[in-house]
Amino acid sequence: MRTQTLPDGSKAVIYRLGAQHYRAKIVNRGAVLATLEANGRDAGLDANDMFIVLTLDGRVHSWMGGGHQGPGTFRLAGGWKAEVTKLGELRYRARIIGHDGVAATMETHQHDAGLDANGIFIVLSDGGVISAHA
Repeated sequence: MRTQTLPDGSKAVIYRLGAQHYRAKIVNRGAVLATLEANGRDAGLDANDMFIVLTLDGRVHSWMGGGHQGPGTFRLAGGWKAEVTKLGELRYRARIIGHDGVAATMETHQHDAGLDANGIFIVLSDGGVISAHA
């Protein structure tokens, strides 16, 4: 177990559960505000404009702001482009496009999604907000 301070002053308490399996509890003043679980793939969270990615190797990257409200096409950090489409209630898909075409697809299923795209961290919320940070 280890702890990391997030931009808003809250803490991420990170637990290793197995190979490529980590859990992070977001804690503020003793209360657990959210839990992320990366199990074979990265996880993400939009916590009121503070974005958090938990990678499958247990790293936490977080930042404030920079969100774009989808659907639409948006330029992201690191030269990536995201095409965000609405699939239904609390369901969005983002195609992450680089110089060589589509590099990844993120999809929300009533919960946010996160991704480490070669050191550029991306979160897509179930409300269609996408943000990225290096």
